[in-house]
Amino acid sequence: MYASSAAANANKDDKMYVCLPMYHTAGGIMAIGITLTVGGCAYISEKFSATQFWDDIVDNDCTMFQYIGELCRYLLNSPVHPKENKHKVRLIDGNGLRPDIWEEFQSRFEIPFILEWYASTEGNTVFFNFDQKVGAIGRLPKWAEKRFVTKIVQFDQENEVPVRGPDGFLVECAPNEVGEAVSQILNDPDKPAQRFEGYADKAATEKKIIRDAFEKGDAWFRSGDLIRKDEMGYFYFIDRIGDTFRWKGENVATSEVSEAITGFDGVKEANVYGVQLDGRDGRAGMVSLVVGDDFDLEGFRNHLTVSLADYARPIFLRLQEEIEATGTFKQRKIDLVKDGFDPKKVEDDLYFNHPVSCEFVPITPALYGEIQSGSIRL
Repeated sequence: MYASSAAANANKDDKMYVCLPMYHTAGGIMAIGITLTVGGCAYISEKFSATQFWDDIVDNDCTMFQYIGELCRYLLNSPVHPKENKHKVRLIDGNGLRPDIWEEFQSRFEIPFILEWYASTEGNTVFFNFDQKVGAIGRLPKWAEKRFVTKIVQFDQENEVPVRGPDGFLVECAPNEVGEAVSQILNDPDKPAQRFEGYADKAATEKKIIRDAFEKGDAWFRSGDLIRKDEMGYFYFIDRIGDTFRWKGENVATSEVSEAITGFDGVKEANVYGVQLDGRDGRAGMVSLVVGDDFDLEGFRNHLTVSLADYARPIFLRLQEEIEATGTFKQRKIDLVKDGFDPKKVEDDLYFNHPVSCEFVPITPALYGEIQSGSIRL
């Protein structure tokens, strides 16, 4: 909290706008704490409302607000508000602002500074993007690498564990190679950020620790996130482990597919996931979309062909009125995965990216049976 306050250069004249759930660390501790720790104040809204957001910000002279990625996307998808450029906001901070909307969001709402960061309530992996590098979750300069000990290691997608080399230790990723972020666990007063207190459940604690990672006797915290580090040392969030799935022997990151999809006109929201097919290994890509009246299905398919590799293109499409989200605006996938593309279970419109006719066609019970039987080759 104090680190975030310092990172935001908060002062007694700042007022933080809080519309995130108070039971969550981001809203209940971090957002409020950033200003209260320096003598500032906070304005707490009962809930997030895209239509009320800028009225609250402007009418209450807020100078900051904390975001999560979907909050920004909701605002960007909303009609122009008469007060959206009349605010006194000097900085926003949060995590999950995706690169496909970053610049448009900052430009439209005239946000002077975006402080993207990466952290978790219990974890010891922390990054800050002080440079406003579009899409990055942060960077560790060379001088900070010894103080904040984090590495990106190769990851076995099939077994969902980090890869160990011939010597039995973890293998660090090359620049731009996607792997899991791990941070060394230390009980050192000079490196307080490296502590990991664990959970009340000892078994759950052990699942988050990988031992003998780079030398005998060491212990590292598993973030559970797939991250890429470029040649300049900037980190980029790729996906949560478990959200990424395999198809045709390739790893498909749902967040990267979603970014490509939301770049198409008419798409308001996209929730990407993998579904099981009878008698086939891996999971086939599927996307649930909320679209506008100007959505062009044929143009959308052409966009997928140009924007994504063959294995990453969604095979199934579901159109919904709205996408269900958690209290912290994270899209729910479990029920969507369970429903799959069975028209007997799903009332929404379902489409199949047909490999023969090269178009999205409605999924009927008969077509569903053909797909599951394997008579249509994918």
